[in-house]
Amino acid sequence: MTALDTATLAPLPVLLPLLGAAACLVVGRRPQVQRAISVTVLTTVLAVVVTLLLLADRDGTTAVQVGGWVAPVGITLVVDRLSALMLVVASTVLLAVLVFAIGQGVRDGDERQPVSIFQPTYLVLAAGVANAFLAGDLFNLYVGFEVLLAASYVLLTVGGGADRIRAGVSYVVVNLTSSVVFLVGIALVYAATGTLNMAQLSVRLAGVPEGTRNAMFCVLLVAFALKAAVFPLSAWLPDSYPTAPAPVTAVFAGLLTKVGVYAIIRTQTLLFPGGALNGVLMVAALLTMLVGILGAIAQNDVKRLLSFTLVSHIGYMVFGIALGTRAGLSGAIYYVAHHIVVQTALFLVVGIIERQGGTASLRRLGGLAATSPVLGGLYLVAALNLGGIPPFSGFLGKVALLQAGVADGSVLAWALVVGSVVTSLLTLYVVARVWTKAFWRSREDAPEGHLADSGEIEPGEGSSGDVALAQRSRVGRIPLGMLAPTVAMIGVSLLLTVLAGPIIGITDRAADDLRDPSVYVQTVLGPDGAR
Repeated sequence: MTALDTATLAPLPVLLPLLGAAACLVVGRRPQVQRAISVTVLTTVLAVVVTLLLLADRDGTTAVQVGGWVAPVGITLVVDRLSALMLVVASTVLLAVLVFAIGQGVRDGDERQPVSIFQPTYLVLAAGVANAFLAGDLFNLYVGFEVLLAASYVLLTVGGGADRIRAGVSYVVVNLTSSVVFLVGIALVYAATGTLNMAQLSVRLAGVPEGTRNAMFCVLLVAFALKAAVFPLSAWLPDSYPTAPAPVTAVFAGLLTKVGVYAIIRTQTLLFPGGALNGVLMVAALLTMLVGILGAIAQNDVKRLLSFTLVSHIGYMVFGIALGTRAGLSGAIYYVAHHIVVQTALFLVVGIIERQGGTASLRRLGGLAATSPVLGGLYLVAALNLGGIPPFSGFLGKVALLQAGVADGSVLAWALVVGSVVTSLLTLYVVARVWTKAFWRSREDAPEGHLADSGEIEPGEGSSGDVALAQRSRVGRIPLGMLAPTVAMIGVSLLLTVLAGPIIGITDRAADDLRDPSVYVQTVLGPDGAR
């Protein structure tokens, strides 16, 4: 009965958004109907994936053969604790950001994100993310990536000017490059094994010579590291994300890089176990942490600053993956969930800052704590969480990773422990700097505060909406449609702290599943096919 329920529900996170996107296109001239369809679809998807997580945690891994084709011939969707948890977090973020975007559009106009285009494209993005998390073969994973990236190309450039189009072109070129590398990796894997089903690959790759196996892993790792913005393949991100509208930046920062991290986790544990490249991953994790946070220190635009912290904190996740232990993997999974929520919340807060203050530049902001104490409180909670102040989830995730690193005891692990602490302290410095400049000091003390009030924009300044917002004579109160989802995301980040025990229990069991690929293989192929 339970297996039948899971089999029925598993395709819905992909199918419902695609059907919703089609419905939104049909009613393209009726924005209110589009909004109702989008919110209803993503709310339903959230309920479905929560149910899937409960079933997966209770009953273990379930495989669904789409169309009735027996694995490894057909398309396989796999629901285990890792994929189900990622779906829950992703669906929560997608729904909150959609409500924020609707609230912003209703209050300030939809010129920069036309509803007839934005809503269906956003639902296609949601379908692509879900497909990537559920994919049971490499080609379907590739399809999931391409669906979400195609949608992201549109969302990044829709309604934008020259700066956004320029950033969008860079984003497209980088991601097309990663897709080509991914395709090359898929071709190599198929040539060596004759299959792309990940369960069957787990069995067949064991018989491939070690050098060939490591070469294939390197190619796939480069593709996923580029998508996840792991150093030295991360320079594109801070130039691409800040130019988009606040809701688009929030969902990109929260979700898209984590799909790449998820792909690294899945391939590292299922296809290429043994830790042949763990040393390389550790070095990449350390450099990602330090280079990212040092880049953040040098920024004066809040969105660019947070984009660099996003890169930096990807290093924590790669740290846990590289350790490969139960504690390391569990800590990495928990940190992924934490960072998706907190980073999204911070970018939503910055969207409100940009609206209320007329800019995202620290040289022009000031006095927000006095004019909008609610906004100040929201930023403070999210910023302290990102910085890892106890008892927030950021602290719990970092402590879990540090304990795993100390338990490993290798030189590289200790270097990462030290690097993690340094990065955490510098993160606190960065978010405190935003607080003191944007919230604590008066607007008159800002070097260019008068420019934001007058609506003047420096040549080449790329903050989306800067011109439109700065020229408004009266912004007024924060719209409820923007405030409510932001508060909800802050609340979810606090739930990750309050419910840390049960959630870490799920991540521990997910780590056990990852360290024993035989469970995944037997679920997909059956006892006979696993031999």
